[in-house]
Amino acid sequence: METKIERKHYSYTEKQDTRSGFGAGLLELGKSNPNVVALTADLMGSMKMTAFHKAFPDRFFQCGIAEANMMGIAAGLTIGGKIPFTGTFANFSTGRVYDQIRQSIAYSNKNVKICASHAGVTLGEDGATHQILEDLGMMKMLPNMTVINPCDFNQTKAATLAIAEHVGPVYLRFGRPKVPIFTAPDQKFEIGKAWLVDQGTDVSIFATGHLVWEAIQAGEQLAEQGISAEIINIHTIKPLDVEAIIASVGKTGCAVSAEEHQLNGGLGDSIAQTLGRHLPAPLEMVGVNDTFGESGTPEALMQKYGLNAAHIVEAAKKAIERK
Repeated sequence: METKIERKHYSYTEKQDTRSGFGAGLLELGKSNPNVVALTADLMGSMKMTAFHKAFPDRFFQCGIAEANMMGIAAGLTIGGKIPFTGTFANFSTGRVYDQIRQSIAYSNKNVKICASHAGVTLGEDGATHQILEDLGMMKMLPNMTVINPCDFNQTKAATLAIAEHVGPVYLRFGRPKVPIFTAPDQKFEIGKAWLVDQGTDVSIFATGHLVWEAIQAGEQLAEQGISAEIINIHTIKPLDVEAIIASVGKTGCAVSAEEHQLNGGLGDSIAQTLGRHLPAPLEMVGVNDTFGESGTPEALMQKYGLNAAHIVEAAKKAIERK
């Protein structure tokens, strides 16, 4: 007789933007680590770096709207033993300065923390020019680069603290909208170690960033229909927790990836590579399918581009049918 797995119930009492988690973590680092310095490209308020600036004005560098210069300055600061945290929108943190990151930071393995807000379509009304959906792919392709995409305020704060201890370049991605806080405030963030949110037996759902909460909601909806979904938070895109992916799909036999990113080059691509090499299995991918975003509210855009619980449920059923 098969043992029924009791589902965990996740709830929240507060919503907060993940960028504020970064700001809180940066301020805490400023108090505990004198080598931590911060740089921004004219977006101190939007990046929630104001508290750090007020507390440590001598360790804060306002670079103006000159993102390429900011990356060069950050790379130089590491030579003197500093741990620079750069802050601007994800579009300007990657697409605008990819050459500088590749040549001055990744190639020479500089200890720069590239911290990027306003990623994905949930940036909302600013539209396609600012809603970068290619950044995870761009950054994970760079040798030496660690890529992290946390899911809520608490996890973003924990990730910010953790990357200061990691030696080497890091891309930390977070967002603008207020989202449920459902992870523990005292959590230990382990780079490269996936978080098993909920156990299941019928399908594995691997989610990252804002889609983790949607995956939890999808898991509850699937349970009501008699489908047991295993939910795993892949907060570290690179290095990927290959062991966790193989263990989960080895049990369930099929998978779904869910991300606020292009299907090309994102988390789904990494999971597909993993399964192709180690454990071929059906995989359905929830993400943006080869298109730019547009202006709109975060909620409307998530619905239009299929980035919510309903679409994860649909993808899970398709994956199960393909087993």
